[in-house]
Amino acid sequence: MNTRAHRPRQWQRLALQTSSLLACLAFWYLASTYKFNFGVIAFTYVPTPGAVADAAWNLVISSKLLPHLGSSLSRVFAGYFSAALLGIALGLLIGRSHRVESFLLPPLEVLRPIPAVAWIPLAILMFPSSELSMIFITFTGALFPILLNTIHGVEAVDKRLIASAKSLGASASAILREVILPGAAPSIITGLTIGMGTSWFCLVTAEMISGQWGIGYYTWESYVIQNYADIVVGMLLIGVLGMGSSLLVKTLGNLFIPWYYLRRQV
Repeated sequence: MNTRAHRPRQWQRLALQTSSLLACLAFWYLASTYKFNFGVIAFTYVPTPGAVADAAWNLVISSKLLPHLGSSLSRVFAGYFSAALLGIALGLLIGRSHRVESFLLPPLEVLRPIPAVAWIPLAILMFPSSELSMIFITFTGALFPILLNTIHGVEAVDKRLIASAKSLGASASAILREVILPGAAPSIITGLTIGMGTSWFCLVTAEMISGQWGIGYYTWESYVIQNYADIVVGMLLIGVLGMGSSLLVKTLGNLFIPWYYLRRQV
């Protein structure tokens, strides 16, 4: 009964999302074709959707697409999974202990606002290869959303549940496994989803170090040689890959917290 009731809403949401994308595409076509000029924003040199489609097709039929994709995917996922392991572990420690929070959180909060581009010189000095430097920059992009959401999720767990588990004789590991992790899981998954998006966000910055392959490098190189349509192709590729991988993380995460997902559907 509930499933049937939700079907019209799902179709309405899908229609609204499709309409939004089509409206953006129509505006892009009109603004780039007729060279709209709004004073501070001008579309004089913005390529049309047709020019971008041609550039995308040329990339697809070339031999460069797979090496670019392979390089970017390996860097993003290596940095992301490293950030996920460290961010969740630190988040659990900080969220459970005020002493650990007082010791670790201040330096992390100092590092958190530093933009990815500012890490480039230090990353080059710290790591023996440009590949490790790029992975490190994507790692920094993913780490802090995962860390902070994990801390928030752990701190938001109802203290009465923890006290009840202790009164029943549960060990520290059992409390962590049966109370803390399930309670913090929705926030952790949110952090993992955001962290995946920020990894892709940092990709262009990371691949400025690279000299050959990667979607970020392709986008930056296109800017340097003024291939404007290729710039948009690179941007859209990063956007689609980032959206797709974030959606994948969110979907997989929902499989681990079915109770939370079903509650939101009601």
